[in-house]
This record gives sequence, C-alpha cells and structure tokens, in this order.
Amino acid sequence: VQLQASGGGLVQAGGSLRLSCAASGGDFSSYSVGWFRQASGKEREFVAAASWSAESTYYADSVKGRFTISRDNAKKTGYLQMTSLTPEDTAVYYCAASPVFNARASSWYPYWGQGTQVTVSS
Repeated sequence: VQLQASGGGLVQAGGSLRLSCAASGGDFSSYSVGWFRQASGKEREFVAAASWSAESTYYADSVKGRFTISRDNAKKTGYLQMTSLTPEDTAVYYCAASPVFNARASSWYPYWGQGTQVTVSS
C-alpha cells in the first residue's frame, strides 16, 4: 500500500490543523493507520493509531484530548485532527499502515508516507 500525507503547514499556538493520509493499492480497511512525528534532533515518536475500522484508537499521552484520529475506509483516507496546538507539536508528521490490528509501535508498520511538516509558532 502507498501512502500520501498532506495537510501540514504553519499555524499559531492554539490553532488547529487536519492531516490526511491517502492510501492507494491494497485493502485499506485491512490496515491499522498510525501517525508518528519526528521533531528536529529527536527520535520519531508515536502519536496516534486507529484499528481497521477505528473500533479502537490510541493516543500518546502528550496529545490525548487534543488530537483525534479517524479514517474513512470508503475513501481510503486516514485523518489526524489536531487542536490546541503548541510549539512542542512542531515536527514532521508521518502516516503509516500496518496489517496488525492494534499496531502502535513503529516497528509494526511496514508502510510509510513521506511526511508533512507541521510548524506551530508561539
């Protein structure tokens, strides 16, 4: 499966953005969708994940209550709605797909998109 992330940009602190992850090839509904991010000089970290039909969702503690992961299997697209953004959320955001039902660790994700930059100004 191929993934294309989009929706990043520059936003002021307190603002919102919605990232999209468009998939092509494969049966999208058979993959968990995950979002990860990597800030400059830091390791890539887990942000959120949704199981095959989003019956289960998981969030990093740092984004819980502010970010919402969702998916539209008919459109083969995953989403990450981000609200109350802070400068600490500045990073390149990657979407990924995994055949594992409840995948959360990055090692479980064999398919990755190219990343989209999110910059939050103070």
